[in-house]
Amino acid sequence: MKRSITVRLVAMFAVAALATFALIGAALHGVLARELERHQYDELRIGLKNMQYSIEHVGTVDRWARVRAKMDTLTPEDGSVRFWVLSDDPRFQYGKGLAEIERMTHDPDGRGSIILPGRAQPLRTLSVHIGPLEDRPDVRLIVGSDSAPYMHTRQAFLTALVALGLGAVLVVALAGYWIARLGLQPLERLSKEAQALRPKTLSQRLQTTPLPVELSALAEAFNGALSRLEEAYRQLESFNADVAHELRTPLANLIGSTQVALSRQRSAGDFEEVLQANLEDLERLRSIVNDMLFLARADRGEVATGLVLAPVAQEVRKTIDFFEFVLDESRAQVGIAGDVQAEARLESALFRRAMSNLLQNAIEHSPPGAQITVSLREEPAATWIAVSNPGAPIGGQHLQHLFDRFYRVDAARNDGGEHRGHGLGLAIVKAVASMHGGQVSASSEGGVNTFGFSVSRVG
Repeated sequence: MKRSITVRLVAMFAVAALATFALIGAALHGVLARELERHQYDELRIGLKNMQYSIEHVGTVDRWARVRAKMDTLTPEDGSVRFWVLSDDPRFQYGKGLAEIERMTHDPDGRGSIILPGRAQPLRTLSVHIGPLEDRPDVRLIVGSDSAPYMHTRQAFLTALVALGLGAVLVVALAGYWIARLGLQPLERLSKEAQALRPKTLSQRLQTTPLPVELSALAEAFNGALSRLEEAYRQLESFNADVAHELRTPLANLIGSTQVALSRQRSAGDFEEVLQANLEDLERLRSIVNDMLFLARADRGEVATGLVLAPVAQEVRKTIDFFEFVLDESRAQVGIAGDVQAEARLESALFRRAMSNLLQNAIEHSPPGAQITVSLREEPAATWIAVSNPGAPIGGQHLQHLFDRFYRVDAARNDGGEHRGHGLGLAIVKAVASMHGGQVSASSEGGVNTFGFSVSRVG
């Protein structure tokens, strides 16, 4: 009995698809697990550094009360994030169950975990030792975050992955059955046209007129993919040009300083000075790479996930709290005005990143002691957040380009100081707004510069 080639092709498609989806699913699940863990530790690291900076500058019991209040503010009601401070002096301790925390083991890099009563999943922790200052002795700061939401995400992802994988195999088998019946000649012609495509001829499209209805739809879908590929290729070329242009200066600095250091005999102190300068350029390179990767994901259409309806003013205040010491140094003040009761659907981490960039931009380009205003405006479909600061006027020809990556206005926005960024802060604000279904705006009137973005109020 002869076997049907259609059945054989369908069986091979199904087996190949099952194996491919299984491998991809396993890889994606592993990547998700690592990324979730990294994301949790990134959040822990941000909270740890913030509180570490606060504690390092507090050496008296009176000022310690401010640190305790800040940790109380940053601790949510559900206890998903917690802080502990261990100290030989009870006056500088903080947190519940300190005796149990002291027995907790942790890795050399400060990572650890602990299971608290009443919780099924452990809390991941990060810790750091902080040296003494004035009346305060040596203390150990610990930040913990509940891993239950991350474990739930992994489980939900695995369930969805299995279901989608099996469904995809079924779809592939059915599609393979019908494709095989169409005949080899149309497929061969399409194959030759597709093989003739090159990066320089991405504007070429498959001919759909003489094809049967079934293959015509496939060819049109392929042409749509070619259009997206052509656009992605153009974005990639622009991405490469931007990165090459921006990385050239720090790389040249690294190479030049290293060559000078190696040109003759130098002391250990000289080499330490060179390495310190190189480290600053390397930190700048890392920051550029991380920001460009974030923008690349946004360019590919990534949207904000885990949206929750939250009070916008509350999220703004939390972001302002992170700038407490920066504001003290610049003697600047930040106020919130407008619709302080406004709400929007947003992802807190992304929202605070955009707000941090706007606040940093406003602080850096304002005179000492400036009054910075965060204005909230609620509209039927979106909520606008705008940050205004006094500063040098910006020409109208520049306003429409300020949210482009690497764009700077030398005369009006570039003070040439040590805090000068690498031209991606406002581009990230635009990306975050896009991921929330919003837009951006910029204006400069009467000596006040205003930058804002919107987030959607509907799901």
